[in-house]
Amino acid sequence: MRKTTINLTLTAMFLAIGMVLPFLTGQIPQIGNMMLPMHIPVLLCGLICGWQYGAVLGFILPIVRYFVFGMPVLFPTGIAMAFEMMTYGLVIGLMYGLSRWKCIVSLYRALITAMIAGRLVWAIVQMILLGISGGAFTMKMFLAGAFFNAVPGILIQLILIPAVMAALNRTGLVTCQMRHSPRPEES
Repeated sequence: MRKTTINLTLTAMFLAIGMVLPFLTGQIPQIGNMMLPMHIPVLLCGLICGWQYGAVLGFILPIVRYFVFGMPVLFPTGIAMAFEMMTYGLVIGLMYGLSRWKCIVSLYRALITAMIAGRLVWAIVQMILLGISGGAFTMKMFLAGAFFNAVPGILIQLILIPAVMAALNRTGLVTCQMRHSPRPEES
């Protein structure tokens, strides 16, 4: 019961961070698309609270943010983002949670896999939504939206997420050994 309460409280905090963090990009969609500010709290929630909380947060964050602030535009962007970020929270939480050792290698493995899986889900949902509305989702649109335009945000995530986890580990709030592999006595 206590763990559930802590996870719900942390998830609510990550929701609040996800609602506010995009304001740092000045509400300019082009910059927000590059910096990916809403992804960070979802990835952290999946790592810290688990896949269930990360998935739920990832799905509701863009939708709640649309109804509160009008951004991101719900169709097709917000809906595709909801599925993309749900995948981030789900995959990173599952992979890291199932890792035998909570080390930097397993953290990066989970993070990179989640980032790739989320972008693939985003592309599939975009194809479905744009196909329904009579638009076309091309490979060029996928590569631009998922990778080329997002390089600054991807780099921020690859640096910031492990740094936050290492800092939380030092405080004792999360358990992760930020070294390459386990000590021989831990095997």
